[in-house]
Formats: sequence, structure tokens, C-alpha cells
Amino acid sequence: METVKTRREQYAQSTRQALLDTGLEFFVERGYPAVSAEELVRAAGLTRGALYHHFDGKQGLFEAVFEEQERRAAALIAEAMAAHDDLWQRALTGLDTFLDVCADRDYREIVVLQGPIALGWERWRELDQRHLGGLLVGSVRALLDAGLVKPYPVGLAAAALYGALTELALAAARTDDPAQTRRQAGRLVHGLLQGLRPADAG
Repeated sequence: METVKTRREQYAQSTRQALLDTGLEFFVERGYPAVSAEELVRAAGLTRGALYHHFDGKQGLFEAVFEEQERRAAALIAEAMAAHDDLWQRALTGLDTFLDVCADRDYREIVVLQGPIALGWERWRELDQRHLGGLLVGSVRALLDAGLVKPYPVGLAAAALYGALTELALAAARTDDPAQTRRQAGRLVHGLLQGLRPADAG
């Protein structure tokens, strides 16, 4: 049975979304350190009380914006991978889609560039792993089970790829030629995965 939201619930939802939309716009355009809580609530037409009620302040709002970007990225990657039955092609597609997502302005600014600054490295890594780590580990495990990569421990193999992808995303975000760097990063990460493949793999 469908639940009908009360007017208060609808207002709370719209208030929360207004803060998220405003936060995304301001953090992308100006950067987390340069934005104040007062500016955020003024632009959203709300009060500081609303910000602290829903997000416990500016950092909490940034974290919520960050997680929205990560959820969207995970959904895009999973959808792209699901279009392939071949495990090897599925893994390559996942890597390519991740790099494409990193080229998106909002994701690049919020997750890749500002996330470690606003959240701190440990929290940034925790949230990133929460949303994308499962996809990577699952893909590596499937390749291992099928004998398509050498029998490294799944955690170590996933960590190696995760580290490479993280550094490639950072490098691509800071380059003067994003398109060329994206192409080069794609070739490089394909080569890294190929290097894990047994010599007799089909």
C-alpha cells in the first residue's frame, strides 16, 4: 500500500533537497573552504536552523552532497557493467565508466578534488569504498573465480586497482587536457588489468 506523505514530510523533503541543490552549486562553483553556512542558507531561502536540523552544519551537508554523487556513480557503473555477459568485457567497461564519471564536472569537483579536503582522507576513503568498493571487489572476485586473472588475494588485487584508479582520477582532474588524459588513463588501466591476466587466458 502506497504511503501518502504528510504536508510536514513533504516540506521536510523539499527543504532537504533545496539545501542539497544549493550545496552542490556552491561547492562546485566556489569550493568547500570558500563557502559559509550563512551563504548556503541565504541562497536556499532557509535558516541556519534548517541546515543544522537536516545536516548538522556545512560539513554534514557536503557529506550528503558527496554521497549523492557516489550513489549516482555506482549506479551508472553497475548499469554499464550489467550490459555485458563476458566477464572480461564487463570489468573493462566498469573501469572505463568510472573514468568517464570522473570526467563529469560535479563528480570531479565534489568527490575527487574537494572530498579529501572537506572530509579528511580517512572519511573520504571510507565513503568512497562504501559506494564503489563493492563493485570493484565483486568484479575482481568474478575474474579470479573464472581464472581470468592470476591467483592473487582478492583484497590485494582490488586494492592495487583501487589505488591506481584513485591516482588516475586525481591526475585527470588536475590536467590541462582532460580529453587526452582520459584516453591515456583508459589505455593505462586496461594495461594494468591485462597485466594480471594469466599467459594462457583466452
